Amino acid sequence: MSFKTGIEKIIEIYKRSHLSISKFSSLIQKDRRTVTSWVDGLTDVEPNDEVKKRICSLFRYPDYIWESGCSGDEFLKSITQIPQKEVRIIDEDYQGRLKYIMDVEKNRRFVIQAQFPGPMYRDTAVQSVFRNRTDKNIEDLKQKRIDQMLRYDYDTTEWYSIKSILSFCYAKIGNFFTKEEKIKILELIYELFNNNYNKKLFFFDSFSRKIYGMETTYISINVKQKILFFKSPIESVFIEIRNRSLVERMHRYYSSPIEAPSHVNFLESVKIIKILQDALKYNNTLAQAYETINRTTDYGELFYHNLSVDLQKEVTPPKPGQRRN
Repeated sequence: MSFKTGIEKIIEIYKRSHLSISKFSSLIQKDRRTVTSWVDGLTDVEPNDEVKKRICSLFRYPDYIWESGCSGDEFLKSITQIPQKEVRIIDEDYQGRLKYIMDVEKNRRFVIQAQFPGPMYRDTAVQSVFRNRTDKNIEDLKQKRIDQMLRYDYDTTEWYSIKSILSFCYAKIGNFFTKEEKIKILELIYELFNNNYNKKLFFFDSFSRKIYGMETTYISINVKQKILFFKSPIESVFIEIRNRSLVERMHRYYSSPIEAPSHVNFLESVKIIKILQDALKYNNTLAQAYETINRTTDYGELFYHNLSVDLQKEVTPPKPGQRRN
């Protein structure tokens, strides 16, 4: 089939969807009889742009599938394969990757961090816990990024899992920080985010629903430029996504109090940073830190979810009226 007309393309999309005509009609907000007339070849009236736009949004197809030049095998390729211009592999050395991050996050950033704390805060407060780099260009570039992050007016929104911050404070395995270093990092973050509306910190409960990958990779969303990138399992590679609908959906998901995973309000997150800092300073246990969070904030339930089953039996149950977002 040539797939030159809009109707021919819609029929092929409908067949591949494996939906009933009724369901397909309701999704694209058209009358069932209209869709039936397309499928049965009873009309050759070209569907309007609103229908085409809605189909692209629903099935995440690129807008150019409706162009006259996109027909035949090219059309089939466009709806069955990832468009190459929307996905790019960034395979650079350390300096190249750092330059790429600084370019995409030049004026602001919206990130879901794999682990607490973010590497820039870690490297600001303590000596590098990983391999040292001696290249002067790299060190200068890192310092430039640190200076950018520490600016009062730099706009940053950061999401960390509750599990990652509790692991940073209390984990006995895979924890590279001394007690003094932990306190210093928490103090730095508290001073940066407290009473600064340019910087927002969120803690989400990764056990409240199935959230895959959010605790294992760095995801940065630039909704203005319609770019999303994340670190691949191969250290030297970034994956860049330029699919407008996906970028906007990801941003909307993590910026909407209703759609986002159960999380701590950004004002309360700063308060919890201070609670954990004091807990470490006075050698309080994880159970004692939880009790303070449960007593003095409305987010004890989210932290309770992150305790082990045995520890949950030893602490006070979450107080009534807890918030989930």
